[in-house]
Amino acid sequence: MTAENFEKKIPAHLAIILDGNGRWAKKRNLPRLLGHRAGVRRLEDMVRLVKARGIRYFSVYAFSTENWNRPKMEVAGLMSFFRYYLRKKIETIKSEGARIRFCGRKDKIPEDLLELMQWSEDYTKDQKILDFIVCVNYGGRAEIIDAVNGLIKSNPETPITEEDLRKHFYLPDVPDPDLIIRTSGELRLSNFWLWESAYSEYYFTDTYWPDFDENELDKALENYAGRDRRYGGLKK
Repeated sequence: MTAENFEKKIPAHLAIILDGNGRWAKKRNLPRLLGHRAGVRRLEDMVRLVKARGIRYFSVYAFSTENWNRPKMEVAGLMSFFRYYLRKKIETIKSEGARIRFCGRKDKIPEDLLELMQWSEDYTKDQKILDFIVCVNYGGRAEIIDAVNGLIKSNPETPITEEDLRKHFYLPDVPDPDLIIRTSGELRLSNFWLWESAYSEYYFTDTYWPDFDENELDKALENYAGRDRRYGGLKK
């Protein structure tokens, strides 16, 4: 399916809350980490599918500031998956014309992983077709607090505007998400893109992330294409 099928109502920025890996594994009597591994594999496919539909920005909520509270073994396993993905799949990402970027706080992330993340960003920085944004150690409240503290340090001499604050966000050049998808049946944002999602459209599905395939993506995009976005105004 191409962008023309949706009458050009393709979101410029698609965001997905990757949820349900653990429950996907539990349903199959598998360890939770195998669910996360299946989720990583699904993500690799999704980058290709999103690019094929003409979406310019694709962000995923991979690890939140609250996820550090999970069992140590699970957190360590997730960090290992991040390392594996960057080492083994970065060439695939680059071949798709995708630039990988990371969004979130850098504290708590292991030093070797931080270096790998920086290398991955540098290695793909010249790709122009898709910005693939991985939110790691990200929290919407944390981003707003960090932006406010950055703004205070800049000592503005005029009243603060939204534009002033945005300059201090983690990725100020990235447009707000047009569509946010959450998998697994949960009906909440869980601290994801809190400021940026003020006028985002939401799509919730009971499908667990490892099962969120091409058909599920197109159902979400078709649903989005049928919506009337007025941003607080009236339809002309």
